[in-house]
Amino acid sequence: MNDDQFTKLFNYIVSVDKKLDGVIENMATKDDIRRLESVIDGYAAKLDTYAQEMAAMDHKIHRLERYIQVLADKAGVDLDAIHV
Repeated sequence: MNDDQFTKLFNYIVSVDKKLDGVIENMATKDDIRRLESVIDGYAAKLDTYAQEMAAMDHKIHRLERYIQVLADKAGVDLDAIHV
């Protein structure tokens, strides 16, 4: 291998090493991953609670709509004719 080829190879290795240093600097650590998992778990728990609350609210709304329909029927009111 002559000096010119050696210099090219050396320069290439140095450039790859610099790129790797940049990648390693930006690489996530195990602590970063744990923090991210913790945040995701927190949001998943909030989402689950929210979904349960929405299901309960939906059930309550349907129950109230049935009450209104029964009362309207007893009072002789056509709810479909009412437009607010």
